[in-house]
Amino acid sequence: MRRIALFRKIRWIRPALLLGLMGALLGLSFQTSHASADTTLPPPDAATIRQGEYLAHLGDCFACHTARGGKPLAGGVPMNTPFGILYSTNITPDRDTGIGGYSLAQFIRAMRDGVDRNGKNLFPAMPYPSYAKITDQDLYALYSYLMYGVRPIYQRNRESRIHWPFNIRLGLSVWKWLFLEDRPYRPDLSKSADWNRGAYIIQGLGHCGSCHTPRGLGLQEKAMDESGPNGREYLSGATIDSWYAPSLRNPRSIKGIEAFLKTGRNGQNAAFGIMAEVDHFSTQKYTDSDLHAMDVYLKSLVRNSGSSPGGPQETISPSQSHSAASLFTTAGGLGYVQFCASCHQLDGKGVANLFPSLAENPSILSRNPLSVVHVILSGSRSAVTAEYPKSFAMPNYGGLTDEELAQIVTFIRTAWGNHAPMVTPEQIGRIRSEITPRPSSAGSYAAPRLAGILKDPHRDEILYGMRLMIETKTLLAKNVGDELTCASCHLDAGTMAYASPFVGLASQFPSYSSRAGKVIDMADRINGCFLRSMNGVALDKHSKAMSAMVAYMNWMNDGFHRHDTIPGRGLGGISKRLVPDLPDGKKIYRQDCASCHGKQGEGLLDAHGSYLFPPLWGPHSFNIGAGIAKTYTAAAFVRNNMPISHSMDTPLGQGELTDQEAVDVSAYFTHMPRPDFPGKVNDWPHGKKPSDARY
Repeated sequence: MRRIALFRKIRWIRPALLLGLMGALLGLSFQTSHASADTTLPPPDAATIRQGEYLAHLGDCFACHTARGGKPLAGGVPMNTPFGILYSTNITPDRDTGIGGYSLAQFIRAMRDGVDRNGKNLFPAMPYPSYAKITDQDLYALYSYLMYGVRPIYQRNRESRIHWPFNIRLGLSVWKWLFLEDRPYRPDLSKSADWNRGAYIIQGLGHCGSCHTPRGLGLQEKAMDESGPNGREYLSGATIDSWYAPSLRNPRSIKGIEAFLKTGRNGQNAAFGIMAEVDHFSTQKYTDSDLHAMDVYLKSLVRNSGSSPGGPQETISPSQSHSAASLFTTAGGLGYVQFCASCHQLDGKGVANLFPSLAENPSILSRNPLSVVHVILSGSRSAVTAEYPKSFAMPNYGGLTDEELAQIVTFIRTAWGNHAPMVTPEQIGRIRSEITPRPSSAGSYAAPRLAGILKDPHRDEILYGMRLMIETKTLLAKNVGDELTCASCHLDAGTMAYASPFVGLASQFPSYSSRAGKVIDMADRINGCFLRSMNGVALDKHSKAMSAMVAYMNWMNDGFHRHDTIPGRGLGGISKRLVPDLPDGKKIYRQDCASCHGKQGEGLLDAHGSYLFPPLWGPHSFNIGAGIAKTYTAAAFVRNNMPISHSMDTPLGQGELTDQEAVDVSAYFTHMPRPDFPGKVNDWPHGKKPSDARY
């Protein structure tokens, strides 16, 4: 009670004074004394070391103490705090730079009391308020692993950059006196064994509250478990390092939690940001029984939260939900079509185990939009786990304006039945100022924004033409003979550089076509795609559909003239002197293409049998007369546009294959069986047939 009373008296003091000046001026040191080290401990057995290794994963030691590209547990990971940057320390058993000189008693003191071997207070970025709950037996096993199961690494610790007066560590003695309860977990005998095991992991080694529990004036977690007067604050959602960790008392957040922690995905959501690292280094290693125990404990918090299904601090005031039609009638919807739908699909349901659904996604529905905006601005990578060893990237869209991003984020938070508050440009700008967005990709160009169609007096016809480009099979089923759409090759509705964009294309027609041996107009060129790339039937040149598609192409011309240099035009070239290596192409296909296009080139279907990504060979793919059937044409497309989601560069994180690799994989899939093209007999009547044509 004396701690609570004292804190009430000084709660108006800024945390700076609380953590720094008070301890420095008073010289207080409320460190718990421990018995001297027992130097006669025998070496642990193999089973204890193995148990300690598992506990190191339970405690997420690897994620915090392994720098990107660094040696395991050698430290150096930067941690942003309100007071400056901390760097994690070397916890390998190196005696000079690591913890090799720690006795068991000193190790326990560091874990429970936050005091290092030399008596110096540790910053609570190390979650010793949670680790204090670890049992003596588990601390011994963890110590045994770190001392006997880890290779010592000589790597000096980086000096943390903490601002004055927070760098005065004596002040931490006051902080710990006020907020630290250094006692092991006490089982609740009225609960099941699973409940207690889940509580022990989550409250202790798992230290889930470090991210998911809001902080008080002294930056302490407002609650360390579900009991007590502040118990409802525990795991109720919090902001950390410019991310928002959602409430774990929310049924949406813990739905499929066992799969989410084991694999980084649960069919609806995918781990990103800090959580992707936790899944990779830590939770994928958890046993199924421990994951089940955590699920039991978290579900008990949902049942006993005494609040709305959203959980504390997650209650959402419904906004007007957008209908499906708003996808094509609002600026946010059209922004989504242009920049997001390639991966997350027009219906917002994503692609199972590849790209998360945005519909009913708890991160999207969170009252606090911080994490969603952070990911969009800076990009992120999915977790690498044993079940999903391939990481997919969410590209950054920091190059879009605050107004554009606000429109898109508001759309996805209110579409497909989602109900979440709108996001303003001011909020986007504030979040942008807190983080460092990745720069836009070199060589990208500012394509016309589809949202601009809404200002055109012929908007209805142009929008219909745009829809025909991206929903070709659905809207023109009689004319499409395979499973492709125009947007299968003309990415992002024809706005992407070096993906045969429509930008400026209308200015180049009518023009002479050596393949046709005559001058053709825009409608002829469009019909060529229907006959070849879509292995179908030509449109009536005077039909409403053709008029709409031409209208869209004209709108996309964007003011260019015939002899202008058009940035990003075509596919970009690739040398025909490169000789394909078919075995290597097969290997690259399996490694980088099969996840979207199928192991046998059959494409990827959704649960209803509709194609998410098109087949690359077989009866439902483009025929031998298509431009993309030519090896080096396909290679240029692949080199600049595939595979998607391999990097965080806009617009689709694509590329990263070399010219040779692009030629190899293109030669592999273009020479697979595909439909014939009867009209091939009329092609190139005056000669000059390309050397890589399929006939």
